[in-house]
Amino acid sequence: MARRVHTTELGSIACNELSELGAGKEGWLIEDPNLICALDTQSLALANRSIILVLGWSENGDPNNYPVKIRPTLSQIEAEWITALEWLVFDEIRVLAIGTSSGYLMVYSLGADLIHKQMINPGRILKFRVRGTKRDLTQGSSSEEVCVVMPGAIARFDGADLLSMLQRWFQDTQSQFWDEKPKRGDQEDSERLPYQLWNVSKYGPGADAAITGMMPPPLMELQSAFIVGQSSQRYYCAVTIGDDAVISAFRLSEDRNRSLVGAILSKVLPATFSTIASFSKMIWRSGQQSPKRPEPKPQPFARASPLTCLKDHPRKGEKLTLSPSGTLAAITDSLGRILLLDTQALVVVRLWKGYRDANCLFMEMQVSKDAAASSSSYYEATKSDYCLCLAIHAPRKGIVEGVADEDRTTPSNCSMLQRQ
Repeated sequence: MARRVHTTELGSIACNELSELGAGKEGWLIEDPNLICALDTQSLALANRSIILVLGWSENGDPNNYPVKIRPTLSQIEAEWITALEWLVFDEIRVLAIGTSSGYLMVYSLGADLIHKQMINPGRILKFRVRGTKRDLTQGSSSEEVCVVMPGAIARFDGADLLSMLQRWFQDTQSQFWDEKPKRGDQEDSERLPYQLWNVSKYGPGADAAITGMMPPPLMELQSAFIVGQSSQRYYCAVTIGDDAVISAFRLSEDRNRSLVGAILSKVLPATFSTIASFSKMIWRSGQQSPKRPEPKPQPFARASPLTCLKDHPRKGEKLTLSPSGTLAAITDSLGRILLLDTQALVVVRLWKGYRDANCLFMEMQVSKDAAASSSSYYEATKSDYCLCLAIHAPRKGIVEGVADEDRTTPSNCSMLQRQ
């Protein structure tokens, strides 16, 4: 029986610039450990240790369809290289977030202009995770967050802070004259984005991690908040995987001890120093060399309390895939198993065996499409017409399997949808 093909052609990304990334050699897209990619609805970004290539495939006349080559300024002394790549999309704003082996976050526009550069924490950035909490129907928040995963550490940026920074940069860029080139050397001197940083290395450095969402405070603080008043801290749940512990969970507390003073200083001081620096540059525009830029100091860690862990030697956690709402996580291990974790109860609710080197992806599938189409030709699908599915790619078997939650409430009632 012939295999069914369920693919749709999006376009072609073939170009001469791909040769700089190793194109033309057999298996260059899969076997190169230094090649990383980030997929968007309109573009594909490929990067090796020092070059990023952005390729578009839409045919709507978008000027960004041509290949865009980005060469980030990396430290030659520290042998710095690109380690992470992800798209940041806020409505009409599309930029690239780049992580380096020295712990720097860089944000580039599609015009290859450096928008922002900031030190997160000394160490290699493993991955960016972008998640919008507005997809979670159980929470009233509509904010988005960007998590930076590092060995033994995890950082969280509020999407509102990123959006505000990007809007200011694009407004300043549009206000410039057509023949005026954007400034490239002042981004690191600009306002630092606020973020939270936690140490989650209690069970080893870890191979991957994710912030799954907010969680209630500890019982003692809940009682004190009932007596004194509402608690001033927010708590997040983080799940990590690694060699020592296959799965471990932490309660992350947001440091708000300096809520009033810290808020004032974080808003006033950067603007004050930026104004002073601008006036200083206007006054001292001579050939004198500027003093050496001080090295950025790492931000202190906020409190991270361990909740639970799963140790099963010699099993090791390899990959972690989070659902859009953050309530489920698919974890692959070194023994060819896939664990479906309920991140709210911190319980493994499903286990699949025989999937070595597997890759997982959560997606939504419309379950009542035929019934809706027969009832009315103008029917508009709602949230209740979709169910969450887990796609499993098993490269050694050469198949892709789909697992769906039939009643959309308990992940334990799963059925096999399709195998091709």
